[in-house]
Amino acid sequence: MSFDSDLDAALRARFSLILAVTSEEERVLALIRAVCERSNRPALMWDAADGFRVLAGRIGAPGGTDPMAALQEIEKAEGNPVFVLRDFHEYLSNPLVKRKLRNVAQRLKTTSKSIILTSPTGRLPDELRDDAVRLDLALPAAGEIEQILARVAALPGVRANLTPLGREKLAQAAVGLSSAQAQRVFARAVTAGGTLDDRHIDLVTDEKKQIIRESNALEYYAVTETPDAVGGYGALKQWLRLRERAFTREARDYGLPTPRGVALIGIPGTGKSLTAKMIGGLWRQPLLRLDIGALYGSFLGQSEERARRALELAAAVAPCVLWIDEIEKGLAHGGADAGTSARVFGTILTWMQEKSAPVFVVATANDVTRLPPELIRRGRFDEVFFLDLPTRDERLEIYAAHLTRRRRLTVDFDLEAMAGASDGFVGAEIEQTVIEAMHVGFNEAREFTTEDVLAAAKRTVPLSISQRERIDALRSWLREGRAKSASDI
Repeated sequence: MSFDSDLDAALRARFSLILAVTSEEERVLALIRAVCERSNRPALMWDAADGFRVLAGRIGAPGGTDPMAALQEIEKAEGNPVFVLRDFHEYLSNPLVKRKLRNVAQRLKTTSKSIILTSPTGRLPDELRDDAVRLDLALPAAGEIEQILARVAALPGVRANLTPLGREKLAQAAVGLSSAQAQRVFARAVTAGGTLDDRHIDLVTDEKKQIIRESNALEYYAVTETPDAVGGYGALKQWLRLRERAFTREARDYGLPTPRGVALIGIPGTGKSLTAKMIGGLWRQPLLRLDIGALYGSFLGQSEERARRALELAAAVAPCVLWIDEIEKGLAHGGADAGTSARVFGTILTWMQEKSAPVFVVATANDVTRLPPELIRRGRFDEVFFLDLPTRDERLEIYAAHLTRRRRLTVDFDLEAMAGASDGFVGAEIEQTVIEAMHVGFNEAREFTTEDVLAAAKRTVPLSISQRERIDALRSWLREGRAKSASDI
């Protein structure tokens, strides 16, 4: 259901206290006004600067900017008005105001009056949580963005030269932005080119990347990696290619469910992060990286709210790939943080279970022992893959990929010898042997050779030796059937 339909249902059900969570104040006020006008209910809004003002219908507006006086006016008002209190959460640290709001909300249950608190945070004191129903205003969908685009295109002095397809793509590029942000981005596009046309899709996308970065917890990655950039892991690649078209309308019409995500487990350096980037490139979808560490705040409830906002933004950008890197570090067990980690974990877990938006979650982890078992069970992920030490054939592919990336012809190198000398190496260690060989060749003013790579490999102590016990434990976990090998086809 949409926000306005949920609000209409809450008002008809005579909920006395409603929390409307959004940072888009103008948009939520417009929706409240529309709902009230459709149901012929008068509405007043109040804030500490201007007091009461009419929002919808015909109703007298009392004076006063004091929060206690405002609540008293609400209590004695007649009829069925809706009262919208803006920024009222700022006063709930005052015990008298908090108590008065609670008293009024309880007395209004026997009336047709309702109070709506608009807040960007969604935080309420524990005493009020049972009295309030929470409604979250989602970011505007593509249809709303198109309406904003149409309004900008109709402004005086704006030349619009948009094809129907260009209009659709331009609106889709702005999905994930608030209405104010979308309007600002479209206005900037007009300022930059003088004309609003199909060419501004890239500009809008770049602006969206910057805005997403400003959210602190999310980072927008350019999807440039291809399956060829990742050596080996044939089973994983086959699994991904089989689901490449699963986000299309044709797949939905066929009855296919949208893929939910994968967990990539393995020791450091096996290419988990590179694989996450490759998925975005393979499916040609935006790649968002969630930094769990950036979610944590110093105030009660702040971390959970940041997590909720980040996940909401990912859902708005969908279809997309959401990459949660080293998830075990952010969701570690223990009570040293007064339960914040557990609450953040619960927020993410619930979202993963209940999400309907086509967000494909890629969670990477190095230490499976720190992962809660409920995280990696089926239902939240479609599959759990184990990224093991590369086989000989996979090491051949990895060497070929790194040489090609550095504009070298693979025929100039003995890949068989290099693969044989790197037994037990992870992908990152193989890359370092190439880089080390390049340094040697560069400093001697010559092209590096196979012998330089072999010498670098000989000097390397791989993780398979230095962390033998850890790798054996991970392989034992695989043998227990808890994950699928990314290499075996």
